[in-house]
Amino acid sequence: MHADWFDPELHPKMLVFAEHYGCVFLPTKPRMPRHKGKVERGVDYVQENGLKGHTFTNLHEQNEHLSRWEVEFADTRVHGTTRRSPGQHFLEVEKAALLPLPSGRLASFREEPRCVHRDGHVEVAKAYYSVPPEYVGQTVWARWDGRVVRVFNERLVPIALHAQQLPGQFSTLGPHIVTAKINAVEHGAEYLLIKVRRFGDGCTRWAEALLQRRGVAGVRVLQGLLHLARKHPHNALDKACAAAHAHGEYRLRTVRALLQRQGRNATALRVHGRTSAHPPLERVRRIRA
Repeated sequence: MHADWFDPELHPKMLVFAEHYGCVFLPTKPRMPRHKGKVERGVDYVQENGLKGHTFTNLHEQNEHLSRWEVEFADTRVHGTTRRSPGQHFLEVEKAALLPLPSGRLASFREEPRCVHRDGHVEVAKAYYSVPPEYVGQTVWARWDGRVVRVFNERLVPIALHAQQLPGQFSTLGPHIVTAKINAVEHGAEYLLIKVRRFGDGCTRWAEALLQRRGVAGVRVLQGLLHLARKHPHNALDKACAAAHAHGEYRLRTVRALLQRQGRNATALRVHGRTSAHPPLERVRRIRA
């Protein structure tokens, strides 16, 4: 708890207790007993009147004595301030204002501050749990009870909820992963197909047939096809995929080979064009002869 008279910062466990039982805490200044005189005086009254001169062999015997003392004396006396019987005042005024107790018990849990690692996770009981990426390097508040792990920011606003894992395991939620850190394979086949469709109908038909025949293994092949698109014109890639699809070939090496063949043919055409414009020396000599 932060000692602030006007706006005290309470320990998170005290806040959970107050929320569960529907009550509030009004802290007083440190070492200022006069700020809570009625509470202090009530403790003194029990010690000086209910317990003074009595000895007990165990806690149960002491509790039994105080229960009788409360009913027979403490609740029936005339209070020095209100000039009324505490028991009568409780029944007539205070009891009706009390809220019912919660239906369940206050959950037992542990909680501690945690620093968010560079990978966007916090360590709790030797397992690791993701939080939103904007909290990397910051201190957050972790709370766990053996079933779930809750993570809060410095204002105790919930930012993550996980099922508690065994030591050494990771729990990573999709929204906590920065998009730039998700590789193409993790995005899935549909994400890759959307990219492939931009290259043309030939690439689209080849990719769809590839996934139908090879299943999950084809996802990485599509990633390789996207890599080829960085090195070759899209129309050349589309033509190579269309040819491979026409022959039922769904290996990436086939597409590469077709692209290389296209490249050699284009080179040969360029050489042939230069040859026609500039005949080699032997041809010139034959013509002169």
